[in-house]
Amino acid sequence: MSLKLAGNGLAKLAAASLFAALMASSSMAWAQDFHQAPMLDARVQSGELPPVDKRLPANPYKETMVDGVGKYGGTLRTTILANGDHYNLTRTIANELLVRWTPDWTKVVPSLAEEVIASDDATTYKFRLREGLKWSDGQPFTADDIMFWYEDVFMNPALSPDKNPIFVVGGKPVVVTKIDDRTVEFKFASPYGLFLQQLAYGQGHLPIIYPKHYLKQFHEKYNAEGIPALLKGNATASDWVALFNSKVSVSFQPAYWQNLDLPTLNPYVLTVPYADSDRVEAVRNPYYWKVDTAGNQLPYIDRVTWAKLDDPQLMLLRMTSGELDFAFRHINNSTYKSVLFDGQETGKYHFVDVKDLPANDATLLLNLNVKDPVKNKIFNNKDFRIAMSHAINRQEIIDLVYVGQGAPSQVAPQPEHELYNETMSTQYTQYDPALANQMLDKIMPEKDAQGFRLGPDGKRFTINFMVADVFGLSYPDIMQMVQRYAVDVGIDIQIRTTDRARLNTMWYANEQDAYIWNCVGGLSEAYTDVRCYIPFQKADIFFASKWSEWYSDPKTGEEPPQRVKDAYAAYDAVKAAVTDKDRLEKMKEFLAISADNLFTIGISRPMPKYMLVNNDIKNVVQGIPITGNLWHPAPTLTQWYFDRAE
Repeated sequence: MSLKLAGNGLAKLAAASLFAALMASSSMAWAQDFHQAPMLDARVQSGELPPVDKRLPANPYKETMVDGVGKYGGTLRTTILANGDHYNLTRTIANELLVRWTPDWTKVVPSLAEEVIASDDATTYKFRLREGLKWSDGQPFTADDIMFWYEDVFMNPALSPDKNPIFVVGGKPVVVTKIDDRTVEFKFASPYGLFLQQLAYGQGHLPIIYPKHYLKQFHEKYNAEGIPALLKGNATASDWVALFNSKVSVSFQPAYWQNLDLPTLNPYVLTVPYADSDRVEAVRNPYYWKVDTAGNQLPYIDRVTWAKLDDPQLMLLRMTSGELDFAFRHINNSTYKSVLFDGQETGKYHFVDVKDLPANDATLLLNLNVKDPVKNKIFNNKDFRIAMSHAINRQEIIDLVYVGQGAPSQVAPQPEHELYNETMSTQYTQYDPALANQMLDKIMPEKDAQGFRLGPDGKRFTINFMVADVFGLSYPDIMQMVQRYAVDVGIDIQIRTTDRARLNTMWYANEQDAYIWNCVGGLSEAYTDVRCYIPFQKADIFFASKWSEWYSDPKTGEEPPQRVKDAYAAYDAVKAAVTDKDRLEKMKEFLAISADNLFTIGISRPMPKYMLVNNDIKNVVQGIPITGNLWHPAPTLTQWYFDRAE
């Protein structure tokens, strides 16, 4: 018996099946009149656009709103940090996938795919696309686009030297085959029961962001003779690979948000690019493939604008003065909550609960693949990491920086989740500088005249921490406190402040000693996003990028020690598990191995956060899940449900 997700049907499976039950939110083909936004009427009347029923697929995805059918029109005003905040765009308008999580984050259901069939052994997955899907330029989206991603991007060593691990099992990449124009098959060499959950998470966008009809002009395979002319006078691209990557990005890096010509399946298309002005703008996609229960083509809102600001304090001011309709990143924390609470009346907004509960709000990430041989050896000494953990006064940080909101913790699932393990969460969190000094005396007993420890090379052992002030989490303040605690145990920490864009560049290039960041994996995403539990993939969290590369492809990167290989093997067992019960047990085993390695040093377990929404906006779900690459508000698709009163 195979698992099948289709239409409105409920797939009731035996206990040994892949999931206990999955139900699609979409509808089967249904006879109904469709309606469009008034802003598109003139374009249809002039013949520039086909009628709405010709732009929609035969079986559009039907959304049910929490406040009912909405009204068309208006602009959603929000904000974005000036440097390195391109993921904000992803979270707001780029959430479309072959399958998706339901708004309550309990089931994976079809989305762009109308039907998904999985084999009993969880090695093979067939996806049947909705008939008549179109890119934002009106061209058909078919199996050929997915095959273009697979054959010409994913399997091309020049474009994908490192394979994204969600498409790799047991060191072997997926094999994708075209069945017909609407159907593709993903086949893995061994069982991969976690695949649909992974595909519904953030990196699942890869197969559906490469429009072949547009991108093939920049690909050597299809346009070798024409590429020299395209490169002529191009200041940013010296070869076809750089040219191709300047038009699209595998992980929604800035290039993706700079190319206004790139067709998309998202509800909005950019009209003002990310890097070129003090604002970003996107307008509705006339070929968007979703409708509400009354047959109204979504989205309701005509356009989204982002005020690009370089300081969270400016975001705070714009929100409290009523200049923004929607905000969540960088100001939704305990530091700003009292000011935002007092500003609700003048700003005409209210608080919406957000289930933003990652595995840790502030994590020290030592680069275990650092190029310096002395630092490499010491960073990889688990006792050194334990000693540094005991040197931190977590409660003082929580009281002073987080206004008492939080709890001392390592990187670990939240207490409310089935994966919570108290030992994992609390190990080595006791503030004990005496113990830390005792342990460090065995590793680096010699000190200089200022009392700082000397490495085995006789030089002062200094850790350069890269720090960016992001998310409103006060990382510079936290690191100044950690720096002071480190002095008490003879460790010299130097703080190097930077913006997120520069930090991104450095961690991708493996150029940093260490940095501080938040860690995902606090709730259900712990199964699919383990980048804080093992070196997993090239995405935001780097504490051993060379091992991560090896895990994706053993012919690349750096072979890790056996203890790390054991952790990888344990996670491979999680991915292979077919039943929920088996997956839970395998995940507990994996987390135990990860905890024993103490790859990272956590500081504080976060408390729930919030987002801020204009009082006139409807269809906003309370308690939406937000974490990692679950591009919030992706599961609720809040941004194109908004019904702004005009």
